[in-house]
Formats: sequence, structure tokens, C-alpha cells
Amino acid sequence: MPEIVELLASPVHRFLGRPADGPAPAPPDELVDVVRIRSGLGIVGDRYFGQQAHRDASVTVIAQESLPAGVGLAQVRRNILTSGIAVDELIGRVLVLDSGDGPVSLRVNRAARPCAWMDVTVGPGAWKALRTTGGIRCTPLDDGTLRVGPVDITVGPVRARARPPTTQDHPEVVR
Repeated sequence: MPEIVELLASPVHRFLGRPADGPAPAPPDELVDVVRIRSGLGIVGDRYFGQQAHRDASVTVIAQESLPAGVGLAQVRRNILTSGIAVDELIGRVLVLDSGDGPVSLRVNRAARPCAWMDVTVGPGAWKALRTTGGIRCTPLDDGTLRVGPVDITVGPVRARARPPTTQDHPEVVR
């Protein structure tokens, strides 16, 4: 049965500077049992929530099967760790997760490529090993809640991207 194994909503960037210097300390509450997701914005309380540059990648998902035993979200800095879902095969699709509070749709935009930090936080060779299984970067299409535990999944066809708003849509905007 598919499940959500871990959830991460970290308010801070921990992988700053050079990998050889090691990551910054983790805040004590970045691994959580429940996350709130907002459409187009990401995970409430996460470092990428509402960041324009990360709108198409505000939620990241990785499969536990891609990681060595004992490695979790604190090491790979993704938001959702799943088991029983081949997430890397879903690029261009919509992944719908329901952990009991209603469905949350995620448009899977692209692969979440690993960086050199993986050799430090996961182990030597991880950067190269995770190049094709480093997870996915998604845009949330719905507001909702996800919880650690069993999850129902549905994989749907690609949903068209919404057209960015223009001044024609908002005539109150002064040009």
C-alpha cells in the first residue's frame, strides 16, 4: 500500500556555502506529521512557500525506494517522502494524493536533480546515483492537507498551466 513516510516543511535553507563545510543545523521542527498545502504557493511554513522563483517547484516528492536505508528528508531536502509510488515516472502528469483529508493535486513539472550536497548528506556517490531518481518538482493545484501514513493515489493526465494574470484581467492595476 502506498504511504507518505515523512514530511518536511523547513523555514530555513540548510545547504548554503560549500558542501565540504557541511549543512547548517536543522531546526527541531522541520520534520512534521502534517503539512498544509496552498494552490500555486506550496507548503505553508516551508522556505519556498510563495516564492515566485519556485512556483513551479514549490513541492518536492521523492520515493523512499530511491534512497539508501536510513536516509530521509533531512538529508535530501525534499518535502514528501513516499513509499510504493514510482514518482520519477510521473513527469508531465498530475499526481493526486489523499491521506484522509481530501485529495491534493500536484502537477509534476520536472525532475528534482540532486546536487553535490548529496555526497555529503547521503554518502559518497549519492549525487551521481540520484541523477535519475532524485524525485520530482511540483506545483500544487489545490489547497489541502497531507499526513504521514497510508495514502490513496491517482495519476491523471497533464493539466494545462493557468495563464498568468494580465492587466486586462485586473483593470484596477495602474499601467
